[in-house]
Amino acid sequence: MFAKLEFVEQRYEEINKKLSDSEVISNQEEWRKLMKEHSDIEEIVVKYREYKKTKGTIKEARELLEDKPDREMRELAELELQESTEKLEKVEEELKILLLPKDPNDDKNVIVEIRGGAGGDEAALFAGVLFRLYSRYAERNRWRAEIMSSNPTGLGGFKEVIFMIEGKGAYSRLKFESGVHRVQRVPATEASGRIHTSTVTVAVLPEVEDVEVEINTNDLRIDVFRAGGPGGQCVNTTDSAVRITHIPTGLVVSCQDEKSQHKNKDKAMRILRARLFEKMQEEQNAEVAQARKSQVGTGDRSERIRTYNFPQGRVTDHRIGLTLYKLDTFVDGEIYEMIDALITSDRSEKLKAGSETD
Repeated sequence: MFAKLEFVEQRYEEINKKLSDSEVISNQEEWRKLMKEHSDIEEIVVKYREYKKTKGTIKEARELLEDKPDREMRELAELELQESTEKLEKVEEELKILLLPKDPNDDKNVIVEIRGGAGGDEAALFAGVLFRLYSRYAERNRWRAEIMSSNPTGLGGFKEVIFMIEGKGAYSRLKFESGVHRVQRVPATEASGRIHTSTVTVAVLPEVEDVEVEINTNDLRIDVFRAGGPGGQCVNTTDSAVRITHIPTGLVVSCQDEKSQHKNKDKAMRILRARLFEKMQEEQNAEVAQARKSQVGTGDRSERIRTYNFPQGRVTDHRIGLTLYKLDTFVDGEIYEMIDALITSDRSEKLKAGSETD
């Protein structure tokens, strides 16, 4: 571990020198590449230097104690030694986490797909609740949310809603939200007051660029049709809606929210790229199924991950066994505690898996 840290620190200094080189500055592509690498390793270098400084403080305190100082100096040295030793353990654990292999998708924007499952209208209504939850969470992080495609119901819910969240680190924070979300509550339309159980599926996909997923235009069938749904200008009057079928995989994406056929096609292509990328990743993960045992769970749409119990005001994540009794604020986007716990659990499992293979 420390040999790796020394190498990273040397590389950091090497990049610093290159970034002040006029030839590198004039080559924008090279400069951007180095800046990204600099940004990726800077936190590790800062933490490693903190580690070395703390070790130095411990050494000085021990040397001072060996010199048999007077009582006051001895007490100060012992306190310094105790505090620095505790700090060293903490910093070393933080370094281990920073050295874990980084998910290359973590800094990407996300495409979130929410679909009503079992439960009919109640499931569609809860799909609307989850859409608001993630929209509010995006607002709290000063990220931008934009609907890509939607199929609303007359009661204010969604049979399906697909939206983009743009913001640095969006995928790293939301990737554990994929799966089946279960809701237990009394529907507003239920006269007898019985608690109903409904489900909604959520898929969180990283946005991908053209270069990451190559799509042959000959593999696409593009159909245009008139948009349906609630009234409004251009609805049912122009062929603005777009349906794209990827023939080799059978994936189909439709978009009709925009008045412009060009904008609908652009959104549909972004969703298609994300789904094709997800399919590629699933195939890769199947080849290394053992590695997936060390993950909290990302991307499996069939896995029941969470229950929202409205009568008891609680939300429970079944993967990590965490229950929070703050459902009202949770569905308003206050999901930081849950997400932090999921990230911590995932890191712990990966550290454990790493120590077992060492």
